[in-house]
Amino acid sequence: MGIVAGLDSAPDFTRIVVCDTDTGAVLRQGYAPHPVQGPDTGRSDVDPQAWLLSLGEAASGGLLEGVQAIGVSAQAGALVPLDAQGNTVRPAMTGGDKRAQVAAADLVDALGGREAWAQAVGCVPGAAQPVTKLRWMARTEPENAARTAVLLQAHDWLVWQLLGRPVRRTTDRGGASGTGYWAAATGGYRPDLVELALGHQAMLPEVIGPADAAGTTPEGLMISAGTADTMAAAFGLGIGLGDAVVSLGASGSVMAVHPEPLVDRSGMITSLADATGMHLPVVTTLNAVRALRGTAELLGLPDLESLSDLAMKSTPGAHGLVLLPYLEGERTPSLPHTAGTLAGLRRESMRPEHLARAAFEGMLCGLADALDVLRGRGVEVRRVFLLGPAAELPAVQAAAPALFGAQVVVPQPADYAATGAARQAAWALGVSQGALDPRTPPVWPGPVAQVLDPGEELAVGQAVRQQYVAVREQTHPGAFQQ
Repeated sequence: MGIVAGLDSAPDFTRIVVCDTDTGAVLRQGYAPHPVQGPDTGRSDVDPQAWLLSLGEAASGGLLEGVQAIGVSAQAGALVPLDAQGNTVRPAMTGGDKRAQVAAADLVDALGGREAWAQAVGCVPGAAQPVTKLRWMARTEPENAARTAVLLQAHDWLVWQLLGRPVRRTTDRGGASGTGYWAAATGGYRPDLVELALGHQAMLPEVIGPADAAGTTPEGLMISAGTADTMAAAFGLGIGLGDAVVSLGASGSVMAVHPEPLVDRSGMITSLADATGMHLPVVTTLNAVRALRGTAELLGLPDLESLSDLAMKSTPGAHGLVLLPYLEGERTPSLPHTAGTLAGLRRESMRPEHLARAAFEGMLCGLADALDVLRGRGVEVRRVFLLGPAAELPAVQAAAPALFGAQVVVPQPADYAATGAARQAAWALGVSQGALDPRTPPVWPGPVAQVLDPGEELAVGQAVRQQYVAVREQTHPGAFQQ
């Protein structure tokens, strides 16, 4: 079939991979950091032109020579408001913009509470979602809000630019599902929620299918639908039914492929769409690696590797020591104003290695709680892909399979979002040539990975989970009752 490229515009850089359409083999790759923003610009405000400059630099030196199609992945939730002429009204608002936190609470109340939002669009507004940023702009920058005529996200805007700014503007189900004004359950926009947030209607991009092309550049390059980075990474990993992905950042997230949308009245599940036509329910925790870093600092250790080495000197269950790692409050379960708890202190358990072990087990048990929220709604979990630098730590790998009750796959670090974007481009190209079915993406090999089975440790892991759950229920009774 040929050669395709996947472009991932992350918060700080652009990475491009050029792949063989049949095998997925990476033939070439490019990288460029985004230009440094001016000193007076807040970190959450970014001139979208920086993404284009970075893209151009990453693609220099003939990187895209011979490429027939390009897929675009970009950071989720980056709102690009345009005026009627297609010019940016203000810099793009990116990330979990803390300025929007009050606006989020305001919006939740305006529609009648968390359950009303969960029923409407499958998620409860938070600081990262475009709908919340619209509310902030309407309250704080009313002149900019009044000028806003078109709403795009980062990958929508980049696709539109690559196509030469056509009249037609497009997005995909994955990106749309994170806006707070598109419902995965119905596959449609909620313009009333745009008006609730912004104060008036705005033009929204057309949602096209996973294998559809957004268009062709003036040079004849096909551009596929594009998607947000989370969906692109899941597609790049090749996850399917029975697979879950646990991401270990400062906070944590658990997502899984599911054939239907999940509407969760409690708001613990965010009902997203994936890049294949399926659904991607997500449950987040506020405390993952930050609990490890806090423990390392408490013990006077220089890094997480040292904490892991110390934890390996303890045994499963940490001699009865249990850490509820709710250091920043918690979202799953919903305990926004609580603090962490250290329980089971006895003379024999008051040793550094047991505290280190309890930190790892507490973090993983918190994520296992999030996995159980999905399992409780009928999501099948046979394999868990574990992502993030902390996934490489021996203490994580020793405990995770038994605590998650599933096979754990630790993929080698790679640019999975860019790979997913390239796979999407190969799909659109193959469909256009009549070589692929629009319902079935190209089969590319899975990632190179370590595979860890719970084996005989499963019963031990269940005992550690029970110890954790007992402390959680005693400290926060009924926290998971919905």
